[in-house]
Amino acid sequence: MREVIFQVMDSWGSIGIFALILIENLFPPIPSEVILTFGGFMTTYTGMTVGGVIGAATAGSAAGAAVLYGAGRLATPGRLEYFLGGRMGKLLHFQKEDVADAEDWFEKKGKSAVFFCRCVPIIRSLISIPAGMAGMPFGIFLLLTIGGSLIWNTALICAGAAAGASWERVMETVNTYSNAVLWAAAAGLATVCLIKKGKNRAKRKGKEKHEK
Repeated sequence: MREVIFQVMDSWGSIGIFALILIENLFPPIPSEVILTFGGFMTTYTGMTVGGVIGAATAGSAAGAAVLYGAGRLATPGRLEYFLGGRMGKLLHFQKEDVADAEDWFEKKGKSAVFFCRCVPIIRSLISIPAGMAGMPFGIFLLLTIGGSLIWNTALICAGAAAGASWERVMETVNTYSNAVLWAAAAGLATVCLIKKGKNRAKRKGKEKHEK
């Protein structure tokens, strides 16, 4: 995959970076670390500038996020409740009430989540879907997306430009950070699910005692 990324960037320059970042937002397994750090390195031996690469990458981030936001708008809470009310919801141990809880959480924390999650691998793409589902105003969503993406893109592109031919070392460092963040996020999610499950179990027991 890396060879394909390099060929696209070498052939199309900033347009290629825009397209690759857009696709990366839609398919998170594509490594943005490679695109951004190598893009920074390219500014040291081509006519591309750091500002131009940052602009192309950020525009690609915004375009990809807008597509996923649109997908979230289609996946309305009502449809999600219907889905969770069926067999799949039971298999996943989700309930319809979880949708309302998620909506409440996103209403309180959504803006900061959209902004800061742009610096968290994989989640930086997926956060656009709940933003669309929650009906966050598109203008605010876009501003937060651009702001958060600008920080991530600028950091990696500037690091790649500064490292020059040693840009792969920067990418390795970022990969270490990415793995640590993903493990932390997974642990946090598991903790939240266990707490939620414990509260639901306590509520059921309390209800049963009250009925008796």
